[in-house]
Amino acid sequence: MKVKDTKKKIFCSFCGSKLVEKVCEGRLRPFCEHCNEPIYENPVPATAVVLIDDKGDVLLVKRGVEPKKGSWCLPGGFMELGETPEKGALRELEEETGLKGKINILLGVTSNESPRYNTVLIIGFLVMDYCGDLIPGDDASDAGFFHPDELPHIAFESHKRFIRIYCSAHAQ
Repeated sequence: MKVKDTKKKIFCSFCGSKLVEKVCEGRLRPFCEHCNEPIYENPVPATAVVLIDDKGDVLLVKRGVEPKKGSWCLPGGFMELGETPEKGALRELEEETGLKGKINILLGVTSNESPRYNTVLIIGFLVMDYCGDLIPGDDASDAGFFHPDELPHIAFESHKRFIRIYCSAHAQ
């Protein structure tokens, strides 16, 4: 999966030397001749939470920032260093909605293309046990619950996939 217009690294983040491209391990990679090391570029890990209320409605947040500002998506975001995917998901849930939750299950792992990061790896969790008052925050401009059959346009394919996984597992 290669995304057009992805920014390329020009300098080594360890020593500051200019990078060259070199075939390493069968692939053309950025390489630091000073450190004599390839510079591995990996997907950026992120999380998404499918939070379901007691009526079976899905919690969505309206994005207050780019990309896809103004579109609806699941609460979630990038993991921080030193945090587990579960802790990252619950932190993002609280930052974006004011709600504290408990993860019920892992829904799946997928990826999205990103113009800035090339590939974002998304880990989806189901939350059905939660508490608090719903208040949009952080980079969410709005938040609300939607019936699975009446969802607004969802910004990211990965988020649609996690909602579909939940709905197909809980179809009556």
